[in-house]
This record gives sequence, C-alpha cells and structure tokens, in this order.
Amino acid sequence: MVIGATGQIGRVAVGALARDGWEVTAVSRGGARDESWPAEVRTARADRADDSALAAAVGEGCEVLVDVVAYGPEHARQLVSLADRVGSAVVVSSVSVYEDGKGRSFDTQAEPDGFPEYPVPTGEEQRTVAPGESSYSTRKAGLERELLAAGDRLPTTLLRAGAIHGPHCRTPRELYFVKRNLDGRPRRLLPYGGRSRFHPANVHNIAELVRLAAARPGTRALNAVDPDAPTVAEIAAAIDSVMVVEPETVLIEGPPPSPTVGDTPWSVPAPVVFDMSAAERELGYRPAVARYADRLPETVAWIEQRLAGGDWRKAYPRMFQTYGDLFDYAAEDAYLDSLGA
Repeated sequence: MVIGATGQIGRVAVGALARDGWEVTAVSRGGARDESWPAEVRTARADRADDSALAAAVGEGCEVLVDVVAYGPEHARQLVSLADRVGSAVVVSSVSVYEDGKGRSFDTQAEPDGFPEYPVPTGEEQRTVAPGESSYSTRKAGLERELLAAGDRLPTTLLRAGAIHGPHCRTPRELYFVKRNLDGRPRRLLPYGGRSRFHPANVHNIAELVRLAAARPGTRALNAVDPDAPTVAEIAAAIDSVMVVEPETVLIEGPPPSPTVGDTPWSVPAPVVFDMSAAERELGYRPAVARYADRLPETVAWIEQRLAGGDWRKAYPRMFQTYGDLFDYAAEDAYLDSLGA
C-alpha cells in the first residue's frame, strides 16, 4: 500500500513496486489513477489525516506500507497503531533533520553565522535536531524518533530525501532558471561564486530505494540523494543546455545582495552533500538515475507546461510561499547595472 500515491514521489514509487511484482494499492485523497501505472494497480480513496479512513484502506492488512507524506509524530503513532496489520513500513523523511556539531541546522540558517557546516559527505550517523513542533525539521525528527522507537513492532525504513526533483513537484527549484530563460533574461546572478551545492534527489532514485527497502524490511534511517551533487552553476548550465539558450552568468563572492537578488533555491554558503554508502551496503542500492542532468528534460518540460497558463505564483503557489519573489527583475537589473558601472 502506498499512501500519497498521486504525489511526486508516490506516482513513481507505485509504478516501481508494481513492476517489481507487488500487488499495489495506491491510496490518495481523490483515489485517482496515474496513466503510467500498470493496469493491475488498485486505487483507494482516503485522507491521510483521517485515522479511520486510513485504517479502512489498510483493511485486513498489507505486507508493506509505503508512506511518502508522513509528517510529524502523530503520523508515526498512526502508522504504529496499524502494526498488527502491517508487516513493515517505508517512510519518506528529509535531510533537514540533521544538525552540525554546533547545533546549527536549516532552522538556524537565517541567523548570523547560523548556516550548518556538515561533514562532506554527511552520513546517517550525523546527529539530528531535537523533535518538536516549531518547524518542518523538528516535526520530521519527531516522526523519525517515534518510528525508530517502535521498530520492534513495526520495522520501518526512513528515507531522508534531499532536494527532490522531477515532474509533478509543487516546489521545483528548477523554476528559478526555467522561467528566466523563458522570459529571455540575458543575465543572471549567482552568489558564493556559483559553487553552492545542495544535494538533489531524483524521484526515480527515491522510488528505487522504496522498492529495495520493501523487499528488505528493517528499522533504519538512510539518506536518499543522487549520485552527484552539482554546483548551482552546473545546474544552471544543464538547464540552459536543455532549453538551448546561453545567458550570461555573473558570479559574485559572498551571499546574495538582497532576498530578491541572486538568492536561488540552491544558494547555500557551505556544501550540503550526503553519503549513500549505507543504502548501498544495507539494500544493495544502485541509482536508477546516474546524473542530475539525465532526467532534466522531463522536469523542464513539466515546468514549461505548468507556466503556460500564466502567473507563476498561481502555477506554483507553494513555491511563492516558500521562497518569496524569485523574479524581481527590476531589483536584479539595478544591481547588475551597478556592477557594470
């Protein structure tokens, strides 16, 4: 059973499991079917927040329950309450649960000298933030702690995903460059010398980890990222190549000049790169997608299709809520012109 089956990760995970021979029930609020799924995939309608509806969807039980939308300790307790009817679970978490040796995490990045400095690459032994209700990171940490503590009742593999990319994403970081190229922007600004690295995670690689973990139950937390972690300059160049454009890239050292000038969704002052050796060792993992750029054309095409309707804020409202105005061209031009002067 896959909860959140029609989301970005769920769509691909359902297909991967079905092709691997599992009898899959795809659970979503609307009970919809994706055209890419094999015909034998069953669908069920249930709201993730409705305990009784989810229990009814599980019915007499399932061998593996995959939850790609779990968030917070209450969802962990909900899953554990079904342990007598579920053989094992695979649950998607986030790399945002990590903190560095000084207690800095993604939650502290807005503070002076608050951005974390993780080991490169960061392994699963890195300590995590304390569970709480204050942020996305602390709630994901609460989810993890509850599930790991209940491992004797419900063996659970937690997949700590990086910067997820692929079609159907509600907050695609690639939008930053795709829209600029569509708008014919001749120049763009990259802070930190364009060297920022924020480890991406393709949905097909996450689905491959789901597939392998389903066949190898256990209680563990594993990173879920791509084999490569390109710099933001390399990501921009890869998107340019797909769209067949050649804008000028202006590099500056140090942080973005302002929140609406040069602050890309990948722009970080220290590398955020993760180790995948534990997944290779414990699951026999080999990536389904070897390079970030390999599946980039389908991501770009998806974004272009969504933008064809007009206002990017209506096409991607969560992107606007998360990052603010990514396309303040007036402020951007004024700053770039000042550099020329």
